[in-house]
Amino acid sequence: MKKEDIINLKKGFENQGWHRSTELFESYFLDQKQKNRFVIVAEYEGFVAGYVTLLEHAKNGPFSEKKYPEISDFNVFIKYQNKGIGDKLLNYCEKLAHSFSKVITLGVGLHEGYGPAQRLYIKRGYIPDGSGVWYKDEPLAMNASCKNSDDLVLYLSKRMTD
Repeated sequence: MKKEDIINLKKGFENQGWHRSTELFESYFLDQKQKNRFVIVAEYEGFVAGYVTLLEHAKNGPFSEKKYPEISDFNVFIKYQNKGIGDKLLNYCEKLAHSFSKVITLGVGLHEGYGPAQRLYIKRGYIPDGSGVWYKDEPLAMNASCKNSDDLVLYLSKRMTD
């Protein structure tokens, strides 16, 4: 991630009618400078098309105790989807994670907005961890109430081979 990517990422979300704060991307840039997060930005025909971030250790969810790396934010802007950009970002991210771990993890939302990501992760060999769905960073108990928002997550992992 370069400093100028901050505004380009914010504009990318605005162009598809979504709000993401400049502060989010500034925090990612700072995290990268402090070596707390890897931020990989994809370009397509000279324009920022998406990004993925990787934490060396999962902060929340079932993998936080195991110290596995976690993909914590992954987006390809709608107008750039179905061009192989997501696969390239994930390939790079997995290769990077594999340099220090045999397992990579992520959490994916369950509402339809996450449908393309859910399919992509399954096609790439990510499997649910077996702890069920999580809501607001806690396992969701059977018959418990929740809201189908970004806070409702299924955790997946992938064992990487040499």
